[in-house]
Amino acid sequence: MGDEVKRTTPEEMLAAVKAHAHTHYNESGWDYVIECWDDAEILSVLSEEKAETIEAAIAAVGETVELLDERRRDVEAEIF
Repeated sequence: MGDEVKRTTPEEMLAAVKAHAHTHYNESGWDYVIECWDDAEILSVLSEEKAETIEAAIAAVGETVELLDERRRDVEAEIF
């Protein structure tokens, strides 16, 4: 009826995560999503984190790529 909540599909969450990654390419590791991850890897994170909304999907992937970005910065700091 009119009170039904439309569920966000995995495809919608995937598209939103990829759009967010493009917009924030130079921030907090989002370049990893664009340069290194395929759709299956993104969907795996969404599944593991049980993301059900676009906001939760972006947050779940964001936490993961932020950790990767921290590692990258640590390695870069040791090089120079």
